[in-house]
Amino acid sequence: MAALVADFLKSVAQFRDRRFLRVLLIGVLLTLALLVAISALVLIFVAWIVPDAITLPWIGRISFFEAAVSWAAVPVLVLLSSVLMVPVASAFTGLFLDEIADAVEAEHHPHLPPARHVKLGEAIGETLRFFGLMILANTLALVLYFTPLAPFVFWGLNGFLLGREYSQMMAQRRLDRPSAAAFRRKNRLTFFAAGVMMAIPLSVPILNLIVPILGAATFTHTAHRMGLTQRA
Repeated sequence: MAALVADFLKSVAQFRDRRFLRVLLIGVLLTLALLVAISALVLIFVAWIVPDAITLPWIGRISFFEAAVSWAAVPVLVLLSSVLMVPVASAFTGLFLDEIADAVEAEHHPHLPPARHVKLGEAIGETLRFFGLMILANTLALVLYFTPLAPFVFWGLNGFLLGREYSQMMAQRRLDRPSAAAFRRKNRLTFFAAGVMMAIPLSVPILNLIVPILGAATFTHTAHRMGLTQRA
């Protein structure tokens, strides 16, 4: 754990790097745009299925029913946004993971040869797959998010997913897919711990926009510390 914290602190120290800031800006804009789009679609759907007014026995016609339901949906949208922020921010950062990893390697491992960069189409496919997996997993776990175990379920589940995905993507920059999977499995406990360390601050609003970038940088440091380049 001390070594993981050291990896994280090295990532924080490099946050001034303009490549980090560029990914942060793009990630924030894409994340906010998607969350606004999702919120708009939910409100449009509510307006479509809810009548403009209803008539109740003994009371009569209530004309502001649709508006009341729409306002009642706002807290649900806030909760939905806070849950979605983790997979959205993490997935978008994964789309630009190469840029973060390149910046880390240029700063701390300048002797390394250029890594294999994922093609844009492949990166988009991986991002959509990861986003879908995180949405599905968190949806299935949603009932547990209303129990006292919620923080531990959230951190454990998303820490596992983040650790698995980021370590695989990082390893594939230097190894073929089967070798990358073997490297990930060999160090799965370390990467799980790194994923949990990343998932905990992801539950904090605003901070969860920055953490995926620091997480990607931390996974780069951790992968090299675990001997990634020795296997390449």
